[in-house]
Amino acid sequence: MTVFPFRAASHTALNRKLYALLLLFAFLFGFGIAVKLHLHRAPEPPPVIPPPYQYSKMTASNGVVLHAIQTSPDNISLKAITTNVTQTGEFGINGGFFYNGDLLSIAVTGDVPAKGQQGDYGSGWYNTDRRKGTLVWDEVTRRFSVQIAESSDELQVADRNRYWAQGGVSMSLTREQLWRDQALAEDMPAFDEKRLRSAVVYDSGQHVWLIASETKATVEEFREAVKMNVARGTLVDGVFLDGDGSTQLKCEEAELKGDTRAVYQMMALTKTHS
Repeated sequence: MTVFPFRAASHTALNRKLYALLLLFAFLFGFGIAVKLHLHRAPEPPPVIPPPYQYSKMTASNGVVLHAIQTSPDNISLKAITTNVTQTGEFGINGGFFYNGDLLSIAVTGDVPAKGQQGDYGSGWYNTDRRKGTLVWDEVTRRFSVQIAESSDELQVADRNRYWAQGGVSMSLTREQLWRDQALAEDMPAFDEKRLRSAVVYDSGQHVWLIASETKATVEEFREAVKMNVARGTLVDGVFLDGDGSTQLKCEEAELKGDTRAVYQMMALTKTHS
């Protein structure tokens, strides 16, 4: 029998070509399906953007009703105003103490007082007459602190152009044996009287909380209500703000007018909606 090697070789080459074509077809078919699935897949949902603030209303076991706005320290602006907080068009809370339109509590942003110039009386450069608790946000270190100071230039910050500070009276939330004496030394008004109260505090996550009471309370009752209900388990410290008729708060969910009086400084939210 005569063998023709070239026929066997041709048959083998043909098989290889067919196999290669099959592989190419399979690849193109699979690639086409993948492209089709990609083009027809459901669109990815947009990223979830957290709201610029969160509101809460709390009733403490001692009966004190609190309204609170939680936000980022980057969302705070210290502003001089001449009306009730609820009439400004801003969301936020009343600031520190005042008299005849002069600011008696520190209110500075990057060494610039809320009203007037550095060193001016009533500008927000001073805690007038004595050293008082001042909540300081350091934008560089991304940390809060409460510092006792009379003048803004006493405040310890990493960069004097990148911080804000709101004066008031120390709450001393971690100093149960000393807080009362410290608050009285800082001339906390109407200490044992039932008054509307306000404060600004921060938690361990470096969120800031603007708090106003709906019900009248002594300083101790208000402080206890804040400790037991605000930022439970993570509350660190803060300062009392002006109170009584000056206790004013505004956001989408709540509006507290105090006694409708005008105040002269507020802590406003720079962003109110996502």
